[in-house]
Amino acid sequence: MHSVTVELEAASTMELVNALSTIATELASRDVPESAAACLEMTETLAAASDIQESVLAGFIGRVDAAGEQARWGYPSPQAWLRSRLGMRDNRAKERLTLARQRHRLPQVVERLATGDLSFGYATTVADSVARLDDADCAQAETTLLEMADQGFSAGKVAAFGRRIRDVIAERDGTEDAPDEDTKRGYGKSWLTTTRALDGGRYVKGWLNPEDAAIWDGTLAPLAKPAGPDDRRDVSERTAAALSSVLSGGHKATKVTVICDLDTLTGGNAPARLTDGTPIPAAQARRIALSAGVSPLLLGKGNTPLYLGWRERFASPAQRQVLETLYPSCAVRGCELPGTLCEVDHVHAWALGESPTDIDQLALACGWHNRFKHTRPDQIQITKDQDGRYVYRLLPPPDARPSSGGHSPPSDIGPPDPALDWAA
Repeated sequence: MHSVTVELEAASTMELVNALSTIATELASRDVPESAAACLEMTETLAAASDIQESVLAGFIGRVDAAGEQARWGYPSPQAWLRSRLGMRDNRAKERLTLARQRHRLPQVVERLATGDLSFGYATTVADSVARLDDADCAQAETTLLEMADQGFSAGKVAAFGRRIRDVIAERDGTEDAPDEDTKRGYGKSWLTTTRALDGGRYVKGWLNPEDAAIWDGTLAPLAKPAGPDDRRDVSERTAAALSSVLSGGHKATKVTVICDLDTLTGGNAPARLTDGTPIPAAQARRIALSAGVSPLLLGKGNTPLYLGWRERFASPAQRQVLETLYPSCAVRGCELPGTLCEVDHVHAWALGESPTDIDQLALACGWHNRFKHTRPDQIQITKDQDGRYVYRLLPPPDARPSSGGHSPPSDIGPPDPALDWAA
């Protein structure tokens, strides 16, 4: 048992955080009480305390985000830091980051969350609802949504009302969202619907079956890579630009790889797979392999040149194909960018003459981590897994390692319609 003594007013923020961590560790080691009534009461108390803690986390995360501190530790975005280093699921990371970024516009939410008068669920619901509103609409929406929470509406109802507020504002401003009604069409056939917006744009919605999805990925993924270190577009924006390029005839190349045995292509039953790991039944694989722009990668067959030595700087298309089968995502542990969007990386730096352009000296790394690796090599630990793939692990900055006090890396009442309030 650990002993914790803290003078609250005199303690620093770090001392309070360490004390809280010690208390949480001790509490987690205790057996669950036999009394269910006591457990119910303590659950509510502990959950309320956790919500207050979320208020503190939002402040910390906001400061990291504003300063870009995560980049110094090897993470391309705050969300990647929350996912990789803290093990948060994507939705959880988005919730916390959204709340952190909206705190300055939500004074009532910030105050009530910090005093225990508002739950984290309601706070993140309000933050998400106002994230795409201007400051004037944000202030009005904050008051309205908090009134709903005070009236006992569930967080789900508040979220639905927040969406309705956005719809009304979009109608007022002439920027309506596309209809969100889904039509059940099954999964065998591909389909697309488009709706023209008032400003001449189009909303696109649909479903692609595995064959068409493979063509989509093979065509657009290579074109959706960042244009360079100053390309600030997200993946969805780059994908739209890639689609526009293809539709306008600016790019003709389509590259889809089906990984299979020769027996599969000649009538066998062994399943194949796409480069992202999607399993493909044998009959379907044979169908895809006959499509234009699709190439089968035969495992263990053929004479594809994979060893180019030092004379060639860039990996060949055949090498790229193989690498995309080995690396479904960036080689950096925790980075989820698909391998099809990554760059070929010379593991030991080709320019230094230490890494020939040979398949066993190459890996796939996203553009951000590729640049990070070569500008800060002391923050990348390179190992190989049991399948022979390189694994890059991020290390803390030198000034934040244990010797200087840092941390080691972690292995149904309907609400009123808001139309009257926002239509004016």
